[in-house]
Amino acid sequence: MKREDVRNIAIIAHVDHGKTTLVDELLKQSGVFRSNQVVEERVMDSNDIERERGITILSKNTAVFYKGVKINIIDTPGHADFGGEVERVLKMVNGVILVVDAFEGAMPQTKFVLKKALELSLPVIVCINKIDRPEARPTEVIDEVLDLFIELDASEDQLDCPFVFASAKSGVAILELSDSPENMVPLFETILEYIPAPEGDPDANTQVLISTIDYNEYVGRIGVGKVDNGVVKVNQDVVIVNAHKKDLFRKVKISKLYEFEGLKKVEITEAGVGSIVAISGIADIHIGDTLCAPENPVAIPFQKISEPTIAMQFIVNDSPLAGQEGKFVTSRHIRERLFRELNTDVSLRVEETDSADAFKVSGRGELHLSVLIENMRREGYEFAVSKAEVLYKTGDSGEKLEPMERAVIDVPEEYTGVVIEKLSTRKGELLNMSNASGGYSRLEFLIPSRGLIGYRGEFLTDTKGNGIINTLFDGYGPYKGDISYRQQGSLIAFENGEAITYGLFNAQERGVLFIGAGEKVYAGMIVGQNARGEDIEVNVCKRKQMTNTRSSSADEALRLSPPRVLSLEQALDYIDTNEYLEVTPKSLRIRKKILDHQARKRAERR
Repeated sequence: MKREDVRNIAIIAHVDHGKTTLVDELLKQSGVFRSNQVVEERVMDSNDIERERGITILSKNTAVFYKGVKINIIDTPGHADFGGEVERVLKMVNGVILVVDAFEGAMPQTKFVLKKALELSLPVIVCINKIDRPEARPTEVIDEVLDLFIELDASEDQLDCPFVFASAKSGVAILELSDSPENMVPLFETILEYIPAPEGDPDANTQVLISTIDYNEYVGRIGVGKVDNGVVKVNQDVVIVNAHKKDLFRKVKISKLYEFEGLKKVEITEAGVGSIVAISGIADIHIGDTLCAPENPVAIPFQKISEPTIAMQFIVNDSPLAGQEGKFVTSRHIRERLFRELNTDVSLRVEETDSADAFKVSGRGELHLSVLIENMRREGYEFAVSKAEVLYKTGDSGEKLEPMERAVIDVPEEYTGVVIEKLSTRKGELLNMSNASGGYSRLEFLIPSRGLIGYRGEFLTDTKGNGIINTLFDGYGPYKGDISYRQQGSLIAFENGEAITYGLFNAQERGVLFIGAGEKVYAGMIVGQNARGEDIEVNVCKRKQMTNTRSSSADEALRLSPPRVLSLEQALDYIDTNEYLEVTPKSLRIRKKILDHQARKRAERR
């Protein structure tokens, strides 16, 4: 049976091509908000970090009504590090809207998300967005997208997909470029016409595949999934089974059931085939679990999420300033928080290590792990992290394999030389070089993931902030040899105390400082970057000796250059393998793993 009154779609795209803004307009024009209601931009990005960075990290569910049909919409992340979110939500939908920027065209992540949709044989509506950009080139972008379909072996039906042209910001869509835009009706009509209604047997036994986990402190875990067959009801007895865990068979009861309407969850008593529902009251529910009727427990197949490629150590902070700024500082606190993150993040791995004070955390990329670190410090956690390192594999014939990335770089032509030179030293291989519009070149590299660790900050400096780099995991390849991460050494504080203008003035002659006067420092803490290749110790706490002829007020005449204050990402990029980043709710400090000068020298000699 088909449920003609329901459509389930996911909005997929490369990062920053306008998915969330498009959802905003669909919500507004379907009458979800009152006419006088003040609505924030990108209303679906509800997490603080999402709003600050302008990116989607977690997929979100919403629903709108159009002509009596309920359209369930899932807004997905566009960044490669959160690809695990995209992979799993596609199991809930019957079609996708692929959003492509009318200027940038098909980008690496466009290819990744489209490939996932085509593998599941989902029909695709292509929405060429931002057609009101001055440099927009929608007709060329159509050709790029069709080339991408052919490259990904799309079927005849998939190639025959409809194109809609839109400006999500202005809230308009058209079917032909010659049409005069008015509203989003052409896109709504295309969804109803082209996206198939969900199918299933309403009289069969219950089957619900859990594709997303939400977490709420009051009710615990909430499983979100689509009803594939039968009916699901409140107080119904069901069993949990899983296609990847053959021995899993657990009896549970559904205590509460919700559907999505606009930005709210609405409590319901039962839901039928094709409905996307949220189920609470089941303590240990996981992504990939199927809830079934006890008389016929059949698990729905679910693809395994891609493995993590990068790992770092999360360690209890043991610096001399430990415990002064954080609320949660013990290994028990850190362990509990990291394992709680696994409730909602399927792409993350957390492992115990030989030390009770350290945990190995693996993710899909530096951004994936930095978002976790940022969330933890905002919640009051204090800890230290090591430099990110890639996870190697062993090939069939025993050779060492490492994760490889495909990097697509748009950069002004005058900077192509420095980018090619830098990436070549990081074992990058230039695959393609072409001219993009507006005096830009597009470079395509195949490079080891570890070659990109710590490169983004350098890249922005080298291109004066004008370059754009996009990366996508490209599988495992043979180990490419050693890479040196950092050419410059560090300026290391010589003693515990407070940084003084006089000491900092002498230290700044050696390189760039990361701290200003009045900041607390300790021996072994890194206070700046040396202009040369070796580490050097500096005494930033040194005061000028007062004599009869010189007063300490002469310090006021000393001019300090403004310190280079590192953001979390820049600090993670900067640290070397023998250093930690100390993270507290108020501060980020870089330090040597071994703080004592003599012990550090002995370790280096060994």
